[in-house]
Amino acid sequence: MELVKKAAVEAVEAGKPVNILFGTVISASPLKIQVDQKATYTEKMLVLTRNVTDYEVDMTVSHQTVTITHGHPVIDTYTGGGTAEDIDHNHPIQGRKKFKVHNALVVGDQVVLARIQKGKKFLVLDRIAPNPALQGEWL
Repeated sequence: MELVKKAAVEAVEAGKPVNILFGTVISASPLKIQVDQKATYTEKMLVLTRNVTDYEVDMTVSHQTVTITHGHPVIDTYTGGGTAEDIDHNHPIQGRKKFKVHNALVVGDQVVLARIQKGKKFLVLDRIAPNPALQGEWL
């Protein structure tokens, strides 16, 4: 009887192509996501998309730094000597540059996961809410 019940449950599960779950990150290193009171998924069980990892991108930029004050040599054309004088100015930043996107999961992130069919692996698709603990210059 138990084998019949198990086969029936497996047949029903096989008919569900996607199982969407919601969870909360309870540990960033090692990564652990709690889905409910009984289910916590660990790093070995999780497949992360780029939406939830740190990654690098190449970007083309064309802008100026903020105004800074620092010394530049001033050359005396008569003696060839020089001194450094502090001046306020900007520096251009142009061309193709590499930037790091800090997008890794942190404790408190709420995420959406998809169960990979017939497995004990879960694809972490994205965050579902901004994390109030995030820090950055814009805050």
